[in-house]
Amino acid sequence: MIRVGVIGCGGIARVHESYLSNLAPLGRLTALADIDLERAKAAAEKLDGVKAAADYRDIYNHVDAVLLSLPHHLHYPIGMDFLRAGKHVLMEKPLANKEEECLELIDTAKKNNLTLMTAYCMRYHPLVEKMGQLLRDEYLGRVFSVSIWTEQYTYQEEGRWGRSAEKLGGGQLFSHGCHYIDILLSYLGDPVEGTHTGTNYCTPWMEREGTSHVAMKFKSGAVAYHFGTWGAKGSRLRYSFHAHCEKGMLEINIAEGKLISIVEGKETILAECTPGSKYLQNEMMHFLSCVNTGNRPLTDGPKSLQSLRVIWKLYEAEEKGVVANLTGLGLGCVE
Repeated sequence: MIRVGVIGCGGIARVHESYLSNLAPLGRLTALADIDLERAKAAAEKLDGVKAAADYRDIYNHVDAVLLSLPHHLHYPIGMDFLRAGKHVLMEKPLANKEEECLELIDTAKKNNLTLMTAYCMRYHPLVEKMGQLLRDEYLGRVFSVSIWTEQYTYQEEGRWGRSAEKLGGGQLFSHGCHYIDILLSYLGDPVEGTHTGTNYCTPWMEREGTSHVAMKFKSGAVAYHFGTWGAKGSRLRYSFHAHCEKGMLEINIAEGKLISIVEGKETILAECTPGSKYLQNEMMHFLSCVNTGNRPLTDGPKSLQSLRVIWKLYEAEEKGVVANLTGLGLGCVE
């Protein structure tokens, strides 16, 4: 079984704890590392036979693969250390804060025949997967518009790295919206143009935007919209996906755990799942399967870089007050 380590025991890592004790039949958790040794020890005490360390380099001999759950500016240096040590890497989003860092991570993994995957957990959510399959199959005909709303309140306390645009890599769009740019690309293919409007109005703790609006047009002619905010004190949409197709509409309500179709005013439930779950175990099992088989992950390095390139182009165009040219950012540019 693949020996798995987790680097960073705060934040999202606490959400991963729910399944890490059961990675069979593909893997088993063997080590945890955190700069706060007591936090690593406290997490390890909940699990049997797991090594705890303050220095991540102390677990090299105890793992074959790692989940890196760290502040974004640490993804590149620590990810590179593990790849150079011959370890497979599941990187919490985003892959890295700069293009050259992403390219070096991708190149190092390729040269060493290692699996490098970005933990875009929503790609492995059963309802998101099901909607993607229905769109590819043209269940309701061709899709011409997809909209995604993510409304939440995320306050970054004083001194937190997430306030810093440099450490975060940008703002709400880069940190959280990257999930949904990735999904839009998986649903609709290559984009051709787009715009971003962001603000930290009413989210003054953010150095860059805490609220983000993205509009894109795709090669097929379809259009897409993403709205994300960390300032929502209330919401009806919460986490919702709408796909308008020739014969009707598909809708995901993540909070309710339902995927429905609406055709001629009639609603039909197409799929249901546990409401609110992030299904993080699905992405981990996909990662371990790819390590085991050598198959490319759905959210591998090149695909992750494409979605980040889209975001960087949107930021750049926003600063210039123009529409972003989003052509030529795909896999052919990095392979």
